[in-house]
Amino acid sequence: MCQQAVSRRIATLEHDLGVRLFDRTGRGVGLTIDGQAFLPHARALLQAEARAAASVRPGTRALRVDVVGRRVSPAGLLRDFHRAHPEIRLDVVTLFDADQATTALRNGSIDAAFRAVPLPGSRLPEGIESVPVYDEALELCVGPAHAWADASAVTPAQLAGQRIWMPGNTPGTEWAAYYDAFADAFGVTIDAVGPNFGVEALLDAIADSDSLATFFGERTPLVWPAGHDLRRIPLREPTPVYPHSLLWCTGNPHPALAALRSYLAAVRPTRDDAATWVPTWARSNRSGATTERDR
Repeated sequence: MCQQAVSRRIATLEHDLGVRLFDRTGRGVGLTIDGQAFLPHARALLQAEARAAASVRPGTRALRVDVVGRRVSPAGLLRDFHRAHPEIRLDVVTLFDADQATTALRNGSIDAAFRAVPLPGSRLPEGIESVPVYDEALELCVGPAHAWADASAVTPAQLAGQRIWMPGNTPGTEWAAYYDAFADAFGVTIDAVGPNFGVEALLDAIADSDSLATFFGERTPLVWPAGHDLRRIPLREPTPVYPHSLLWCTGNPHPALAALRSYLAAVRPTRDDAATWVPTWARSNRSGATTERDR
């Protein structure tokens, strides 16, 4: 900015404030007493403006990642990444569904998202990349009076005809599509009826029932009162896995995105595809996944 423009701005500011900020003499320009009082506040405002701009400018702001929910396993993966790389600043967001996530990726408001993709009859938008990062095994959760309460494991075939209560399964979401495919493959009824009062209310109902059951991922952290005596039972032969993938936008300039991708690739556990189940629509995003049980 040229000196004349600076002088005009200072003159305008002095006029607005009703005080002189500078003494102008033949020997130069110096701060008045009012100018000395004003200067630290002006500096603080400029620094706040710079921090505000940096907080939203890609490449300088924190790495912003969508994890669907803070109880699900991607949130745990992101916590592990933060422990391994505490120098990388993170912002964790929870967008509702894959459409919101891909829109946010494309407009640059987030840098990455954990999702199960692609959905049936759909494909990822142009410019969105994805890679599998974690196949999370499902567990059956039942109360102490349930017939399977003492089982060490249950097969999906044993669930045929059973009612699995999942009030959080919202139609049109990727997780509802996953459980619909599971229900079709193994003859299970996924019941989403009833208001979703959250995990605690769901666990209360499961604990008091001899017939209700629900699914959780193996890395979902759950805490319940001791009197509930709930059981988390692995599913085997095959093991249904929920296919978490990391999505990002091609050309995203954030310098920490590559570090997140490298970390997830290094810690991704291997599973025997012959012993696992995923829906057909999820297999197209999995490297080497060749198994599904269709009925």
